[in-house]
Amino acid sequence: MAKKDDGSRVRDALRVGAELPDPGSAPVGPGKKPKALAKLGSAGERLSKLQEALYAEGVSGGQRSVLLVLQGMDTSGKGGTVSHVLGLVNPMGVRYAGFKAPTVSERRHHYLWRIRKQLPDAGQIGVFDRSHYEDILVPRVSGLLSASERRRRYGEINAFEQELADAGTTVVKVFLHISPDEQLRRLKARLETPEKHWKYNPGDLEARSHWPAYQDAYADIFKKTSTGHAPWYVVPADHKWYRNWAVAELLIETLADLKPEFPEPGFDVAAELKKLKGVGVPS
Repeated sequence: MAKKDDGSRVRDALRVGAELPDPGSAPVGPGKKPKALAKLGSAGERLSKLQEALYAEGVSGGQRSVLLVLQGMDTSGKGGTVSHVLGLVNPMGVRYAGFKAPTVSERRHHYLWRIRKQLPDAGQIGVFDRSHYEDILVPRVSGLLSASERRRRYGEINAFEQELADAGTTVVKVFLHISPDEQLRRLKARLETPEKHWKYNPGDLEARSHWPAYQDAYADIFKKTSTGHAPWYVVPADHKWYRNWAVAELLIETLADLKPEFPEPGFDVAAELKKLKGVGVPS
């Protein structure tokens, strides 16, 4: 993917294409860590203002929301993205959901049942750390999902995301693209750092052993479910500083297009200010 200048739209540059960008590249925007960190600071101010307007709009009866879907191999930085990007905004306007293997109770329902329960309310930015796509990825790689069942699920998911779009939820699907070499470094760091032991899961090595199968599964998902109403974006994730900047910009561009507006007050502002002039300190 050719590098574009900083003035290019990030969504255009990172929208999934026939070939994925190098996991260590910077297809658009800052190419060095210091510049990316500086830009993330200013991005945080813009993102916070847009999110506050969306939240105020929802509180006042608006129906729009945003859903950020984060997918990627283990250690690609889904949790880190949530912390560094969504940590820039008011938590009152964020709804986070992390999806692990379904419980026994959840398996009694359709796989989208637990997903629907975690959708953002009006005015919120919802964040899915893994998502309904796990219900294609894992069973496919494990050999538990037939080709016909896989096609059926693609259709169900596309219909589900169209339903969300029709109801006012803008879906932003992001694949955090990490290289196997960088994943190995991060797994090793988790074992060598006591404070990171809690992040390590021995099962991660089992998933890593199926790396090519997971890449094929993701390629098929992009082909079958990147739509006009819910496109996929690929964010190179070997560099955490670039990953965080890119996801923040994707959200900023999405919210800027929505143009959320603060609601008009349901009272006379001038009259209320006049009242305040005569208000003293409570005794």
